[in-house]
Amino acid sequence: MVGALLTQNTAWSNVEQAIGQLTRARALSPKALARARPTRLQRLIRSSGYFRQKAAVVQGFSRWYLSRYRGSPRMMFRVPLETLRRELLAVKGIGPETADSILLYAGRQPIVVIDAYTRRIFRRHHLIEGGESYDQLQRFVTQRLPRDVQLYNEFHALLVAVGKRYCRRRDPHCAACPLGVFPHQGER
Repeated sequence: MVGALLTQNTAWSNVEQAIGQLTRARALSPKALARARPTRLQRLIRSSGYFRQKAAVVQGFSRWYLSRYRGSPRMMFRVPLETLRRELLAVKGIGPETADSILLYAGRQPIVVIDAYTRRIFRRHHLIEGGESYDQLQRFVTQRLPRDVQLYNEFHALLVAVGKRYCRRRDPHCAACPLGVFPHQGER
C-alpha cells in the first residue's frame, strides 16, 4: 500500500528505491511509519520525489490504518468496496487513483484504476474527448469490461506498458504501437 502512496508523480523505479530504503531501515511496517520522525521518513523516501508531502501522507495513512483496522489488511478489505473507497478518499492526500490502486492491487477488489496513461491512450484513440472526470472515465471502462479483478489488473498493467513504451507524452511511437490498428491522433 505504501507503494501506491509513493508512486504519485514519479517513476516506479524511484518508489522501489524508497521502499528499499524503508525496508533496510526496518521502517516499512505501519507502526514504524506512524511513529517515525518526519525528517527521518522524508530522508528514507526522498527518491520518490515530493518527499515532504508524501511523508505526511504516508504517516497519515499509517495512523488511520492502525487506528481503524489495527494494521490488518484482512480487516480492512472485509469492508464493502464503496465504503472502504470513501474511507480511503477521506485520508488527507489520497485521491481516486491512489485509493483505487490500493483497492485493486493490495485488496484484490474489482475496481478500475484510471491514470495519465489511460487518459492519453484513450484520448489519442478518440475513445474520449479529454475533459472527462476520473469517475466518468472509470464508468466508461467498467461499462465495457466484465467486473473481474484479474482483468482490471491486467488491463491497467497493459495500458501502463503501452503508455511507457509507445504512447509517450512527447515523441510517441505510434507506428510501432500494438494499438496502432485502431484510429489514433489525427485519424478517424
